Amino acid sequence: MIIMKKSDKLIYWAPRVVALAFTAFLALFSLDIFDGHYGFWGTVVGLLMHNIPVFVLMIIIALAWRREWVGALGFFLAGLLYLGLVLASALKNPLEFYMLSYSLIIAGPAFLVGGLFLLNWRRRSISSKMRESG
Repeated sequence: MIIMKKSDKLIYWAPRVVALAFTAFLALFSLDIFDGHYGFWGTVVGLLMHNIPVFVLMIIIALAWRREWVGALGFFLAGLLYLGLVLASALKNPLEFYMLSYSLIIAGPAFLVGGLFLLNWRRRSISSKMRESG
């Protein structure tokens, strides 16, 4: 039986909890669909379309639960993709450049979660090597 220290538990659970909170935060943005008058099926389709990023991140979280490198890579790529899309949109449309910093409200937590998963993965791989050698 492996006994986990408090710091190990924190490093294990932090990326998972923050990732779930972040996806719940993203899901809140889909609630604006209820402002329109789309009818039942239009609202259902709108909710599904708005939540595609949430569904993708939930799949990444499920895969990352045991394979932390998937979470690190997935959330880093999600943050980069979002920043790339915002930058591409900013280059097409006349947008104040400082507004790009607002995109860090979305990309920043994605990078944080990716970093937490990376830390957890590195910690786990180091401790497994130590157990094998000693």
